Amino acid sequence: MRDVARQLHISASEVSESLNRSRIAGLISENKRVLSKIDMLNFLENGLRYVFPPNPGKIVSGIPTAHSYLKHFNLIKDNTVYVWEYPGGTVQGYAVEPLHPRLPEASMERKEFYDLMALCDSLRVGDANERQQAINDLRYRL
Repeated sequence: MRDVARQLHISASEVSESLNRSRIAGLISENKRVLSKIDMLNFLENGLRYVFPPNPGKIVSGIPTAHSYLKHFNLIKDNTVYVWEYPGGTVQGYAVEPLHPRLPEASMERKEFYDLMALCDSLRVGDANERQQAINDLRYRL
């Protein structure tokens, strides 16, 4: 748990609580070591934007998220830029509250993690086409 906490820039107790909630919800096994991929994808596709509504805010400097970051969404015609507010961020866009306040910092250190979190934000802020592309990509990655 300490390694995960360090990588995510959160406390070990936050990791522990998250694992407990995920176990209770059936997203991970009883021993907290195996992800239920089908249940996780179902939650991401059908519940994430309701549990964590994006509510894009004012225009701020930050790091891109959702389709603003994901290069393979180059077919998306929406020019709206979404960002996580972040000190030193160089992109101007509508602020999207990250799933956790330390998420931008952790994402800057691990590209694969950043990719996954941006896909999750596409599920939160995207239209039906963007959400479908994001869930297809998540299904492939998981």
